[in-house]
Amino acid sequence: MRLAFFGDIVGKTGRRAVEDHLPDLRERLALDFVVINAENAAAGFGITERICNQLFDLGADVITLGNHAWDQREALSYIEREPRLLRPANYPVGSTPGAGANLYDLPDGRRILVINAMGNLFMETLDDPFAAVERELAAAPMGVVADAVLLDFHGEATSEKMAMGVFCDGRASLVVGTHTHVPTSDTRILPGGTAYQTDAGMCGDYDSVIGMDKEEPLRRFTTRMRSGRFEPATGEATLCGVFVETDDATGLAVRCEPVRIGGQLSKYIPD
Repeated sequence: MRLAFFGDIVGKTGRRAVEDHLPDLRERLALDFVVINAENAAAGFGITERICNQLFDLGADVITLGNHAWDQREALSYIEREPRLLRPANYPVGSTPGAGANLYDLPDGRRILVINAMGNLFMETLDDPFAAVERELAAAPMGVVADAVLLDFHGEATSEKMAMGVFCDGRASLVVGTHTHVPTSDTRILPGGTAYQTDAGMCGDYDSVIGMDKEEPLRRFTTRMRSGRFEPATGEATLCGVFVETDDATGLAVRCEPVRIGGQLSKYIPD
């Protein structure tokens, strides 16, 4: 299976990067399945039904969220109607709308489990993410129920993300981090066969402070004063993500490479 993951879409310029590059990438890399984290897609805060539908039309198969999941109130009801939209699985069971994981069927009959979870270090404290991921992996084990497993682990701390990679090694096709908006250079396949990258980076303008116009974040850091809300930067965005190819017999990764197109960062597209 040929998979791609892209994270986190920040505002209109991030959505434009997906529009400009994803349709061509799906064809160029012969992608079977695409997952995008879009928790910052609506002017930097949350997501709407209209934006979800736009991303699905552009080639996203599943959209994941994170700590801004509920910034747009309509997401609370929309996620109940749209199984392709996932929120972190470690929100309290039984009291949070939507799902944190789903099994998706490809046209050729293969199946992929996608899990969204959120870290607890330096973040809003949710239930134990490791227990939540264990629950979802046990419900649809790779090689038995699922032909591939992809986990978007939305977190601040690199240690927690790396620990999750180790925790899932040999039981997932890809564990990829989101939230910090900067692509890490540790793209690799772990000893047990799981592809891993600590953070996929963002689909946004890197001439910014993590995707936001520089003026307001800089003012807050230097003066401790607020004079307005954060606004997404509007320059050319870089599309950032990870490409993975798996062994259909095991679901484990046989290839894992970064993807970077456009904007401020050095370009990298897998051959």
